[in-house]
This record gives sequence, structure tokens and C-alpha cells, in this order.
Amino acid sequence: MNPLLWSSETNSFRRFTSESLAAIEQRIAERKNRQNKDKEESQHAEEEKLTPQLDLKTCKKLPSLYGDLPEELIGEPLEDFDPYYSDHKTFMVLNKRRTIFRFTAMPALFILGPFNPMRKAAIKILTHS
Repeated sequence: MNPLLWSSETNSFRRFTSESLAAIEQRIAERKNRQNKDKEESQHAEEEKLTPQLDLKTCKKLPSLYGDLPEELIGEPLEDFDPYYSDHKTFMVLNKRRTIFRFTAMPALFILGPFNPMRKAAIKILTHS
């Protein structure tokens, strides 16, 4: 099937980019500001706690309802589907068997950022089926 004919609803896979990381950092800052305001307003307000979805756990197979994984995105960093991770500095990688792997976007060894070619190569080797 021609990728240009896919609708945006069927292709829910998006690459993890520096813009994605900036959006996550912005959501984290907004959450902290909201928590500070809530603490000032009310000490007894209970916060809604999100939990990770059971069908999107690490090392599990991605459910088929998310559609087919394009070949060019196998082993590539992707934005996470799970709303729980929307304000965590993480990304997911899928292999050919559609197994979910999650990695932190924090610099590895304090020097290798998530977009470093050496780190990308290591992730491809680790997730290779």
C-alpha cells in the first residue's frame, strides 16, 4: 500500500524527535506548575493518578489495533502511545515481532543523548529479533 494514501488515523506511529522531547519537557513543567498551584490552593485535593496500560507493557507484543508497523520504523525511536508516559522522558522502540521496548531519553553515561548515532546503533542491536 502506498504510504501517501494512509490516513493519519491508521498510522499512529510517530518518530521520536527533538520536538517530541521538547513537548515532553513542556508537559513536565506544566504539571509541576499545576501541582504547585494546587498545593497553594488546597492541601487536601487528591490528584488523579494514571497507571500504565497493561497491553502496552515493556516486553509485550504491541496489540494489532494500533495497525501495521511500517518497515522504516522498525528499530527506530517512536513516541509512546501510552498516556501514562506522556510526561515521562521516555520513548519506545518496536522490533519486527512488534515487541515493545522502552528507553529513557536522558543522556546515557551522561554524554550520549537519545539522538546520538552510537546510542541509536546500540538500541538497534539490543532490539534486533
